[in-house]
Amino acid sequence: MTIFSEIASEPLFHAYSQGDTLVVPKLDRLARSVPDARDIADSLVARGVRLAVGSSVYDPGDPMGKMFFNILATFAEFKADLIRMRTREGMAIARAKGKLRGKQPKLSGKQQKELRRMHDTGTYSISDLAELFSVSRPTVYRTLARQVSTVDERDQGSGSRFGVVTSR
Repeated sequence: MTIFSEIASEPLFHAYSQGDTLVVPKLDRLARSVPDARDIADSLVARGVRLAVGSSVYDPGDPMGKMFFNILATFAEFKADLIRMRTREGMAIARAKGKLRGKQPKLSGKQQKELRRMHDTGTYSISDLAELFSVSRPTVYRTLARQVSTVDERDQGSGSRFGVVTSR
C-alpha cells in the first residue's frame, strides 16, 4: 500500500502500518526542519514503514539511508530558509520604495467620510450602513474605528475621548 500526502499530518501517520510506503514528492513537503524530519523518520522506522522521496525509496533505519536522509533534510531546510530570507528582503525593499501597501480599504476616502457622517446622525444602524455601502458589518466597524483613531491623532490632547472633531 502506498500513502501519499503533500503535507505530513498527524492523522496520516496513524493511517499506515508495517510494509507500507510513505511517498512524498520532496522532503521539504514532509518536514520543516532537520529535527522534525529525524523524528518522522524514527516514527517510520518504528512502524516498519518505508519512505519514498521522489522516485527513490530510502530506509531511514539503515546507516547509509539515515545519512542520506539527513543530508536531504539539511538541504531541504536550507532551501526553505533561503526562500524565507529572500522573501523578507524583497518585502523590505518594496516597503522602502513604497510599493508594499497591504490590502486597500474597500471604501474610498469620500465613502468613509459619508459613512461616518451617516453613522453620526444616529438614523442608520450598522446593518443599514453595511447594506447601503455593499460591505460587511465588520468593514463598517473597522472604518468607524479607523476614523476615530485618525480623529484622535488630529485632536492630540484636546481632551476628546470620543473622536469628536471640533471646529478650530
